[in-house]
Amino acid sequence: MAENDKLPVWTWAAPVAGWIVLILAVALGMPTAVAALAALILPFVVFSAVHHAEVIAHRVGEPFGTLVLAVAVTVIEVALIVSIMISAPAEKAGLARDTVFAAVMIVCNGIVGLCLLMGGMRHREQGFHVQGASAALAVLAALTTLTLVLPNVTVSAAGPAFSVSQLVFSAVVSLVLYTAFVFVQTVRHRDYFLPVDVPGDEEKHAAPPSRQAMMQSVGWLIAGLVAVVGITKSLTPALEWAIARAEAPKSFVGIIIAGLVLMPEGMAAVRAARANRLQTSLNLALGSALATIGLTIPAVAVVSIMLSQPLILGLGAKEQVMLVLTLVLSIITLGTGWTTVLQGIIHLVIFAAFVFFAIVP
Repeated sequence: MAENDKLPVWTWAAPVAGWIVLILAVALGMPTAVAALAALILPFVVFSAVHHAEVIAHRVGEPFGTLVLAVAVTVIEVALIVSIMISAPAEKAGLARDTVFAAVMIVCNGIVGLCLLMGGMRHREQGFHVQGASAALAVLAALTTLTLVLPNVTVSAAGPAFSVSQLVFSAVVSLVLYTAFVFVQTVRHRDYFLPVDVPGDEEKHAAPPSRQAMMQSVGWLIAGLVAVVGITKSLTPALEWAIARAEAPKSFVGIIIAGLVLMPEGMAAVRAARANRLQTSLNLALGSALATIGLTIPAVAVVSIMLSQPLILGLGAKEQVMLVLTLVLSIITLGTGWTTVLQGIIHLVIFAAFVFFAIVP
């Protein structure tokens, strides 16, 4: 292996430490000392996952590189949601809805807003392919409406839920839309998602890592992401207890789970924006939002049907207002192909409103 292909010690030591903490949590039941250690180790495991994702992305190129992290995180996130649903079917009937909605708000307002702010502060203006962003937002609007809003107005099942046939249809169209987007992103119109050429982008022109280094990073990325999600699941009871003590709504659990799981993607997106690669940031952010819905809804639908478990998907009135505002705002701010700090501030304000009204409904 070439000298520049050698992995820094911390990039593999962090996932190993994460697995040690995860094993301790499973064996000991997450006492206070282990919970504190888990909270300390978790950020380092996230940093490691981001590093390995960037190594893989540099090797395979865009837009395939951003898909690696988005899909990997989403698949493990789905496993986390499904495992929690199975453990407490009645209590967690709305967990998938809360987590998916939180992921959309965190990505479209929190991550995108921070990327636009940090990138704008450093580079004043940043450009991207408006065709790619518009395609992602169109699919996102269709997915969120069909899966999170439509259940409120259907009459085949009681409450904000789908009947079995409607749930099957929703799962199928979610997969169709997400698959179509991935096809367009990687094959049909790949140029819409390629990074805008930026003079002086040294990272773009640096020699890619070897295949051996990439395969090592794939292994450590998977190990790190599994550790992140496993630690998050182990911390969930403590989070629920803290939320109950704070008298915050139970739906806030979904926000915390989504936030912890999306940390690797968020950090990678912000780093790309600071390096003046906003297109890569948007590929990561919007792609992860689409993957979250496109993969989570079919998975929880299968679990719900096979195990006859309740599944609530319809958003409340307040959440629907926030969703519509987010979609309209995203279409406006990402509709010109250029961004400044103003767009970033606007998205971050909406994200702050989302968090505040989730705590104080």
